[in-house]
Formats: sequence, C-alpha cells, structure tokens
Amino acid sequence: MKFAYADPPYLGCGKLYAKNHSDALVWDNPKEHKRLIERLVDEFPDGWAYSLSSTTLHTLLPFCPDDVRVMAWVKPFCSFKPNVNPAYAWEPVIVRGGRKRTRTMETIPDFVSCNITLQKGLTGAKPLDFWLWLFTVLNAESNDEFCDLFPGSNGGNHAWKRYCNQQTMFQQKRDNDFKSEALDLFQSTEER
Repeated sequence: MKFAYADPPYLGCGKLYAKNHSDALVWDNPKEHKRLIERLVDEFPDGWAYSLSSTTLHTLLPFCPDDVRVMAWVKPFCSFKPNVNPAYAWEPVIVRGGRKRTRTMETIPDFVSCNITLQKGLTGAKPLDFWLWLFTVLNAESNDEFCDLFPGSNGGNHAWKRYCNQQTMFQQKRDNDFKSEALDLFQSTEER
C-alpha cells in the first residue's frame, strides 16, 4: 500500500515559513489547500493524513470526501502565548483510508497525546510519538510506501524507518514464536 502525509504551512501561517521557502505564502489561500486535498484523494487512494490548525478546520474540512475522520493531536505541553486564552493545545488531523484492521487487532484511539518538539529548526515539526501513532492509525506495514509531502525536518522519514524496523522485528519474533510453538507441539506429539 502507499500512504501519504501532508503537513503544509497552515492556512494563514505562510509568513512563518516565508524566510526559508519563497512559495510559503501561497498556503494562505484556501484554494491551495483544496488542490492539495484533491491530490491526496487522487494519488493516495490507500490512505492519507493531513494536518491543519483548529481555527481553519471549518474552512478546509468541506474540501474533503465524506469518508474522512477528524482525529486529534493533543499537546499536554505546548507554546503558551500572551493574551491567547484558551491556549491552542490540540491540532486536527484529517485521516482517510488505511489498511483495514481485524477484530483481533488492538483498537487505536482517534487521538494522540504527546508534547510538541523543541529546537528542531522548523515550526510545527511533529514528535516521534505522533508519527508512530499515525502509522498505526493507517495500519501501515513495513513493506508499504510512505510519502511525506512536506518533509521539513525529515522527522517523518526517520520515524517511518524506525516504525518499519519495529514492524520487521515484531514479525520476526512472531514467526519465531510460532515456529517454536509448532516445534514444541510436534515434539510433544512424537513423545506420545
């Protein structure tokens, strides 16, 4: 399967990135986000996720297909700004698709609670726990393809490698446990 994640400059926040990215201000136009969502729908039918700000959810959600889920990244520690009350302590994550989960698989919550990153050199860089939760929500497997459309600090690609390594190690352990159980069963049958 092929999954994508889009974390563009949030609507109205292009100025935060304009110094390093000459095209950042285009993201202050809702039509640019609409085009991005259309691209996600067209190019990534297996599944995708899209981060945005809580204040723009009402503007951007109507651009999405009806079968999306709005999930949340809750930030127990976040940047508190003077004269901003209540604080912006969560961000919506729109998710579509993903590999179907079986009834025996663990149920994944529609939110993740983890702190913001600090000193990553880029406003809005997502923490490792966010990425691992997102890959789990999509039910991604190590042989899938993951496309981070706005790699920024490259945290998504690093997290994907770590996730895939964990998946591979888990699969090997499960295979070894199964082989060991089968061997034990075979030996106990032989002894009878």
